Amino acid sequence: MASVKVDFEVGNDGVAVITMCNPPVNALAVPIIKALKDRFDEAARRNDVKAIVLTGKGGRFSGGFDISVMQKVHQTGDVTLVPDVSVELVVNAIEDSKKPVVAAVEGLALGGGLELAMGCHARVAAPRTQLGLPELTLGIIPGFGGTQRLPRLVGLSKAVEMMLKSKSITSEEGNKLGLIDAIVSPGDLLNVSRRWALEIGERRKPWIRSLHKTDKLGSLSEAREVLKTAREHVKKTAAHLPQQQACVDVIEHGIVHGGYSGVLREAEVFKQLVLSETAKGLIHVFFAQRAISKVPGVTDIGLKPRNVRKAAVIGGGLMGSGIATALILGNIHVILKEVNSEYLQKGIKFIEANVSGLVRRGKLTKQKADGALSLLKGVLDYTEFKDVDLVIEAVIENVGLKQTIFSDLEKICPPHCILSTNTSTIDLNLVGQKTSSQDRIVGAHFFSPAHIMPLLEIVRTDKTSSQVILDLMTVGKIIKKSPVVVGNCTGFAVNRAFFPYSQGAHLLVNLGVDVFRIDKLISNFGLPMGPFQLQDLAGYGVAMAVGKEFTTAFPDRTFRTTLLELLIKSGRNGKNNGKGYYVYEKGSKPKPDASILPIIEESRRLCNIMPGGKPISVTDQEIVEMILFPIVNESCRILEEGVVIRASDLDIASVLGMSFPSYRGGIVFWADMVGANHVYSSLKKWTELYGNFFKPSRYLEERALKGIPLSAPASSNPRSKARL
Repeated sequence: MASVKVDFEVGNDGVAVITMCNPPVNALAVPIIKALKDRFDEAARRNDVKAIVLTGKGGRFSGGFDISVMQKVHQTGDVTLVPDVSVELVVNAIEDSKKPVVAAVEGLALGGGLELAMGCHARVAAPRTQLGLPELTLGIIPGFGGTQRLPRLVGLSKAVEMMLKSKSITSEEGNKLGLIDAIVSPGDLLNVSRRWALEIGERRKPWIRSLHKTDKLGSLSEAREVLKTAREHVKKTAAHLPQQQACVDVIEHGIVHGGYSGVLREAEVFKQLVLSETAKGLIHVFFAQRAISKVPGVTDIGLKPRNVRKAAVIGGGLMGSGIATALILGNIHVILKEVNSEYLQKGIKFIEANVSGLVRRGKLTKQKADGALSLLKGVLDYTEFKDVDLVIEAVIENVGLKQTIFSDLEKICPPHCILSTNTSTIDLNLVGQKTSSQDRIVGAHFFSPAHIMPLLEIVRTDKTSSQVILDLMTVGKIIKKSPVVVGNCTGFAVNRAFFPYSQGAHLLVNLGVDVFRIDKLISNFGLPMGPFQLQDLAGYGVAMAVGKEFTTAFPDRTFRTTLLELLIKSGRNGKNNGKGYYVYEKGSKPKPDASILPIIEESRRLCNIMPGGKPISVTDQEIVEMILFPIVNESCRILEEGVVIRASDLDIASVLGMSFPSYRGGIVFWADMVGANHVYSSLKKWTELYGNFFKPSRYLEERALKGIPLSAPASSNPRSKARL
């Protein structure tokens, strides 16, 4: 904590430079906030201080409030741990200071950092400085006056957009909007800021208290129209996120009742939102995302990652082409291998389409797209594999084929080359069985579409070397993925945890519950689509193949349905041919297909599990729980077996790999919020009514009966060591 401080230095010109120092981003930790208040009070008292410059050390102004404080609030329930910054520091000590204060901003000013800067009487910035208020991504609103000052400085419409979308801007755009008063080189930043502060004191530059500005707010009726549009947009796109509506309400309060009243309301609402379930979930995900980069026995033993300059992808289908796209976008040379020219050309066209799609959507410039595509080379044999650093095999799920490929790779690739497979279900020990290089065999499991989905599951066996895991983690970060290291078992972490998702949905349908009701309820819960629409999207062949793998691996807790076979027999294959549970027509949203109902009735007749031959009567909540609690149950088995290092790894994998709603904190975190006892007693009841698919796991039962959170680490787990 020695480096966490606020420096204070008064120059011969009478300017006090107050410098925040809390590397790497000068986060506003509680000691920093207290020291800032003390430094501003000192500057106010001292007769030799004419003006003040506030800045940050190390080329960064401030990355915002220290989020770990909010984590402590969630652990203790004590919201008073959040200091009163908005009035005591920003209003009283900075904005209402009798001496002019200029913010010298460089690198970034985000969240509370930007709010401090907006409390100053002017802002001078270095080029390309990042400015923004991203608090809503954490389930809260800006709490140091940002909801009041940003609209007054940049205009209401732009401020609402920046806050609701958590969208940052550069200092150049900030300068045009009026948020930044001048842009100067980093070398001149302090000197210009000092002069600017003195000139404000001499009344040669305007002394502006942004909380008192109203010229950019427009008339009350104009402002209300902007806010009405924002509210309607929030209702449609963020119904589950209370912080969005709260932000608009607080902005309006300040416009109607004045900026100072707005600051007081903002502080009150901020503290309410910090304790909300949404904030708890999103802040948990924030820390879970950072925890995945710490892997015991890999990242803590002094290893250095090796460079991966050239990679090979075997198989140019949808997954292989997506993986190749991700690699070339990460500036890695890629050799794409296929078995014949026709398949190779098809794979290259997939990659070109992926890249041009990103250009079309404004995610990539044409110049960068051309540069990425120049890194791609298609081949039909292994000649070019002699100097590759990484191979990712992405062929069909056939054990014999994969074993042959890995046997060939071992002979051709250099000894340092990582030999990885994108298999989603097959045991890695089987894949590498016919090689003697099992220390460099690892799973690189991407999620479709591979160039867009953010999760990379790195699957290790008990023989995979730490160096290989570290190297693959590094590649994951280079290609902008979030790598989660998991153990080797059928389905690994994500697919294994979620295999009961579709099976539970099919069980409910065969018990008489409406397909479209299930999909609607799961979408309302927060997943992007329900299990049946997801099946339409993936295609029924995939669902049947994966279902067989899990039925073989876990026969005691799977549900076999005839519905998929009946659908295929009727000529349906989901979105692939426009016919599934839904009708797919170009240019319109999927519509429920009533003609599927006789097929469902036939499945129910063949399955014959409805009690007394009549559909079961269930509430909306029960439907959601009957689909999601079996996922929690399988997650408990994953935790007991040590397939993941931490429960939070499974949380982040569920959010990034299965689009489990981030504001619910991930599958295990959500289960703890619901309560292990409720999950356990519900599953126990359904087991008695509907069979072993719902049977609670030993881990869940133990935790529920002892009142221990599912996410709490086990004191000792010998099986965990074997896996990881």
